[in-house]
Amino acid sequence: MLNLLFVAVGVLLLTSGGEALIRGSLAAANRLGISPLLSGLLIVGFGTSAPELVVSIDAALSERPDIAVGNVVGSNISNVLLILGLCAVISPLAVKPLALRRDGVTVVAASILFVVLVGGDALARADAAIFLLSLAAYLFWAYWTERSGDAPSAGLHVAEGQEVTSLPKSALWIVMAVVLGLALLITGSQVLLKGAVGIAESFGVSEAVIGLTLVAVGTSLPELSISVIAAFRRHADVAIGNILGSNIFNLLGILGISALLQPLPVHERILQFDQWVMLGTSLILLVFLYTGSRLGRLEGGLLLMGYIAYVGLSFTVFGT
Repeated sequence: MLNLLFVAVGVLLLTSGGEALIRGSLAAANRLGISPLLSGLLIVGFGTSAPELVVSIDAALSERPDIAVGNVVGSNISNVLLILGLCAVISPLAVKPLALRRDGVTVVAASILFVVLVGGDALARADAAIFLLSLAAYLFWAYWTERSGDAPSAGLHVAEGQEVTSLPKSALWIVMAVVLGLALLITGSQVLLKGAVGIAESFGVSEAVIGLTLVAVGTSLPELSISVIAAFRRHADVAIGNILGSNIFNLLGILGISALLQPLPVHERILQFDQWVMLGTSLILLVFLYTGSRLGRLEGGLLLMGYIAYVGLSFTVFGT
């Protein structure tokens, strides 16, 4: 019971910290005259992954590689099946494919890169460098193609920044929001990690299972918040774009930084099962973007059922 409390408190701190950091960073960017394009692309698109970042880094440094890697892989799976499915149930999603295809292709490419690099059963520092160089190349590509503001994806990233409201106004409140956000993220990661390890030990399941499910969903709440708000406002492109940006940063940025700090052995079940689920969900999303199909409530329900089935298999067939 105490471990569940640790997890709940950790998730609350991580979510609050992520929100404070995003709002403070966006407000600082506005005061410094940073373009709305960069604000949306970097601060909102990647800022929602801040909880995953601090949890995976903390887990890596604490020599808990199963949670560090499982958190990233599980978050990418839940982003598509759980969050996108929920958004489609709330409001059917019809998107402008041209605004999202580049990021959709990047998510699939990053997933394939993960499969290739973990072929040796571990992510070494050399693999981390490849992830981080790939992230830098993506950011350069994205900004170069969008800097004129004419590209369809440019309007999407600007809209992502506009989706976050109630920003702090004064310099003091901006600094306080950023500092508080970082403090909450660091504290929340430590509390969540303590609870997650305790639950794994209590129920006799592997830390990989807890990282792939409980920790992954907990750290994905900022993405859930942004995408659900966008779905209620019928901003389908923003809802999906937020998920794509998060998945890109999770794989290339978070795993890159974590493995650079501490090489990460990859659990056998991730090699046998979860990495293929992650790649499959990425391909499903890419097909949707390229066909320009409408993701309705039926499809959203199927995605949610797929996530329920995935969690069920995680705790039964692949529970160790």
